Amino acid sequence: MTIYSHSEADTAGAGALLARRLKPGQVCALYGELGAGKTAFVRGAAAALGCGARVSSPTFTIVNEYPGDVSVFHFDMYRLASSDELFDIGWEDYLRRDGISFVEWSENVEDAIPPEAVRVRIEKTGETERRITVTGGDGE
Repeated sequence: MTIYSHSEADTAGAGALLARRLKPGQVCALYGELGAGKTAFVRGAAAALGCGARVSSPTFTIVNEYPGDVSVFHFDMYRLASSDELFDIGWEDYLRRDGISFVEWSENVEDAIPPEAVRVRIEKTGETERRITVTGGDGE
């Protein structure tokens, strides 16, 4: 599935659209350069999943948890050097919980991302325009 976004609100809307198709226990691996809109995408997904909290990038905390109709686990792997660090913080425990994990900078821990994960690539195509490509899971 490919979605074209013309604004941050559109990108959040794409996240909401995908979130309605995800099931507890799934992982959504996000790829895209700095400022591509990964956090905006997660913000929309979290809202669609009933999370009322303000969603922000977990760059320094590695993971933020948002309770809702379905819990959202929002990871940011930007500062991790390898997936070993991810396993040290309990990655496998999160995967066993009944929530949906959104993982920014998944390329930094590719070997830890389950093969069945939904993959979302956000590419800048202009100042505010983005091409969002979803593969795997229900997104294909």
